[in-house]
This record gives sequence, structure tokens and C-alpha cells, in this order.
Amino acid sequence: MASLDQVSIAILLGAALVMAGILSSLLALRFGAPLLLVFLVIGMLAGDSGPGQIQFDDVRSTYLVGSVALALILFDGGLRTRFQSIRAVLAPSMVLATIGVLLTALVTAPVAKYALDLNWTEALLVGAVVASTDAAAVFLLVHTQGLRLRPRVGATLEAESGTNDPFAIFLTLMLVEFISSGTSSAAHVVLEFLREAVLGAIIGVIGGRLVVIALNRVALPQGLHAPFVTTAALVIFGAAQIAHGSGFLAVYLAGIIIGNRPTRAHNSVVTFLDAATWLAQIVMFVLLGLLVSPLRLGSSAGPAVLVALVLMLVARPLAVFLCLAPFRFSWREKIFIAWTGLRGAVAIFLASIPMLVGLAKAYLYFDVAFVVVIISLLLQGWTLAFAARRLHVALPRADRGPRRVELDLPGQLEQQLVGYPVRPKSLYFRRGLIPSWSKPTLVIRNEHILSPAEADPIQPDDYIYLLAPPEKAEALDRFFVDMQPSSAPDPHLLGDFMVSGEHTLCELAEIYGVTVSEENAKLTLADYFDIHLDHAPKQGATLEMDTIVLVARSISGGRINVVGLRLPEEDGESEPPPRVQRWKQRLVQLWSSVAGV
Repeated sequence: MASLDQVSIAILLGAALVMAGILSSLLALRFGAPLLLVFLVIGMLAGDSGPGQIQFDDVRSTYLVGSVALALILFDGGLRTRFQSIRAVLAPSMVLATIGVLLTALVTAPVAKYALDLNWTEALLVGAVVASTDAAAVFLLVHTQGLRLRPRVGATLEAESGTNDPFAIFLTLMLVEFISSGTSSAAHVVLEFLREAVLGAIIGVIGGRLVVIALNRVALPQGLHAPFVTTAALVIFGAAQIAHGSGFLAVYLAGIIIGNRPTRAHNSVVTFLDAATWLAQIVMFVLLGLLVSPLRLGSSAGPAVLVALVLMLVARPLAVFLCLAPFRFSWREKIFIAWTGLRGAVAIFLASIPMLVGLAKAYLYFDVAFVVVIISLLLQGWTLAFAARRLHVALPRADRGPRRVELDLPGQLEQQLVGYPVRPKSLYFRRGLIPSWSKPTLVIRNEHILSPAEADPIQPDDYIYLLAPPEKAEALDRFFVDMQPSSAPDPHLLGDFMVSGEHTLCELAEIYGVTVSEENAKLTLADYFDIHLDHAPKQGATLEMDTIVLVARSISGGRINVVGLRLPEEDGESEPPPRVQRWKQRLVQLWSSVAGV
């Protein structure tokens, strides 16, 4: 009976710690404190050196929980990543995730060697442990501080944070293996890296495609889709690890593939994974905090602070500037990307690997990583919004988005039911515009359910539900937010083949002799783009209209105000793109064909 009581006490204490972490997040969000720091502090307070007096030194369980949590975090990040948003920054992101991590470790190593009295291999291990950025920490802070980053900067940080963990883990494991055995070679390291990368990519792509097929073809009971996808992600991770591939790379790629394909119960899967990821992060952070001994930190705190400062102020900026030199990033963007390299649970998780295999000085690596994470969260975490605004990489906050409600239709892949409140200043209410691929189905007014015909005309504060393809549903948001003021087009931009977006299709047809249907004749060119584009209008977006092609030349207030006309006689042999551009196009086409995105 005594052993059963111990199990009950363990369950009670574990649940109480997790609940304390969840409740403390409210306080952290109120004061802008990094949540990771709060969870770690709770673990420290509950440990043997705090008032909790919990004796915990189970490194194996911590590594197991950390592996599962990190796999779910990366899978969730891939699931939310739109390939269209990161395809333009794949090259700089991959360079930062590989060469950037290696450069950061190499620059940090000399400081670690002399400050901590280590040999070169041990110092390089310290650099590898703290070299990668933490995706969860970066985007949680961006969200809680209300930042809206420039698209290219945000996409670069998103892709780098999601892909640098596998390389940092590989580098750490190689150094741990070298320290343990004392033998290794450059050829062995290169072959191991290629094997892990190739096997991880293959298993991730195949696993992601299989999950998509299973979701769409297997009639699972309602409510089991989300647990199925979550466990499938862990199966992909475990299979890749057993095959000696990179399980973390595999789950990230699988998440991207699943997230960019139409699947059943997509919204319930994302919601479930969001909750599972939160829970996994809290459990992992609390366990990592329990492993820390504040009394032991005293002897290495000073040198660890020096390592942290060199990492943030020298190593990371130097790596970012060197890696992004071939790409068109401004110096302000480079500085912000360098400053946003927050260290989080990944660094502490990597530091637990030497403890797991029983390396000498293993606790030193763990303590240094812990101090680095604390300083990174305190300095970089609390100054992230200030840095973004001072460096002009933060865009003005748009009006708060509409409350979109998504309902999955059982057995239906092609359509999704999406609901919005109707605002009096919205594009839908003022212009009556709705994309051609969406269909209003019902309207709720004063707690009464009406058909679109019964509710006509739509009134402010109505709640309207529409059917839309799942992959296009988010594009409906812009029709239900308040319209931004639009500026008049620059008259100097308007020539023979450029016209104002406020001209109607009828006027265009009279001048250029194109055929326009009666239902579209009264639409303006801006309306035509709004209705037929699958996404928010961007500069360079094109639409065909009879024999001519309309090209978005200028955008103001979220709408196109200058349209270029590509006439038939302009068609001719275009110059072949530069060699680099051709290779880039081939790589994108290859990925699209393999991943199915």
C-alpha cells in the first residue's frame, strides 16, 4: 500500500506543478514575462534546493519527455507553416540553420574554453549546445508582445527556428560521441550528417503523405482524427530515429506536408496539437527546472554569463551577417534577426544529453546552458518589441482580425463552414463583395437562423456563415475587417498600359475591346481582384481577363489601386532567367512535386 501511496503522491505533485505552470502563464502574459522563464522558475522552486524539496534527478525520463515535447513542437510548427510564405526565404533560412549554427558554435567555443577551463572539444560542445534558437520562445514572445513583423523577416525567423534544431542536435551528438570514444574523422561526421539528413527527409516526406492519405480515406470515428495525427507524428519521429535519421527533421517536414494539403478535421487537429504542445512544453520546462541546482550554479555562474554575452553580442550577430551577406537583407533586418536568436528549452534539452551518457563535466554543460537561457530570455525576450520598433521591422498593427469560426463537415474535404460577424465598415458590407469560390449558406440575426435570401439585405452585427475550400478559408478574413483608407493612385504611374483600380471592367472593355460578362461589367478592377484572388492582393498578382492579363502594380489600404495591362502584342520571347533563378525554380518545383504542396 505504501508504494501505491507514493504513486498517488507523485501524480498529485506532478499535476499540481503543471497546473501552477498553466495558471502562472496568465501572470506572465500580463507583465510580458517570457513563459519559458516562468515554467523553469516553478521547477526550480519545487526542486530540492527550493521550498518544494522534491528530489528529482531522473535524466532519462527528462530526456524522454523532452524528445517527445520537442518533436510535437516542431511538428506543430510545420503544420502551421504555409509553404507559400517561406518558399522565398528557404535559401537564407537553410544557411542560417546549418552554417549559422556551426559559426555560432565555433565563435563561442574559445570563450567557453578559457572561461570554463575546458579543452577544445568540450568547449565546442558548449558552443553546439547553445547555438540553436528556440522556435517556441521566439514566436510566443512575438505573439504576446503584439508584434507584426515584416513578412520576409518573420518568415526567415520561422523557417530558421524550425530547421536549426536538427542540425544542432546532430552536432551535439557527434561531439558527445567523440568525447566518449575519443575517435572520429571528418569523413565519418560528413557521412553521418548526410545519412541523418537524407533519411530524415525521406521518412518525413513519405510519412506526411501517408498521414494525408489515411486522414482522407480512412473513416475514423469523430474525434479520433487529432489523436491519430499526433501519434502518427511520434511514429514518424521514432521510425526516423531508429533508422538513424533525424527524427526532428522528419516530423517538421511531415508537419509542413500535412498542413499544406486539404485533410479532414484540419481545425480539430490544429486545436488538439496546440493544447498538446502547450502541455508538453510546460511538463518539459518544469522537469528541466527540477534538474537545476541553484547551489551548484554558483561556481559556474560568472563564466556562464560571459559565454551568454559573447553568444548574444558577438557570435550570433557575426554568424547572421556572414550567412545573410549573399541575400538582400538590410542591415536593420540583419540586426533584428541576430537579436531575435532566443535560446530556450532546446539548449537545456541538448545539455541533458551529456548527463544521460555520463560524460565528465556533464553538469557543467547543463548549468552553463541554463544560465545562457535565463540571460537570453531576460535581455532579448523583454527587449524584443523595443528592438523591432527601433529597427523598423515591425509593421503597424492592423485592426484586430475578425472572430472566425471554423466547423469541419464530416466526410467533406472540399468545403469548410466558416463564420464571421458583419462589421459596418467591412469590405463585404460596403461593397457586397465575396470571392467566387465561397458561398453564403446562412445568417444569424437576433438569435434567428435565416437563409441568405431571407436575410437580404445583410445588416451590421449579423453573423454570416459561408462554405469555402479549407486551403482558402483564411483569405476570407480580409472581407470582414474594417476597410482601410485608400489613397489615390499616383498620376505619374498611369500610362498607356496602367489604369486606376477604380475603373470598371466595362470601361476597360470599351477601350481595349475585350469581352466582359454582364454580371462583371460594373465591378471595378480592384473588386475583380478581390473576388477572384485566392489570397490577399499582393504586388505582382495577375488575373486573366479575356485576351489580356491584369497585373497588380500598387496596393493601398489593402486594395489594389493601380493595375497594369499585359496586352497580347506584348507577348514575345522572354529572356531566359539567370542561372541561379533557374536552379531556384527547379528546386521549388521539385519540392512541390515531392511534397504535394
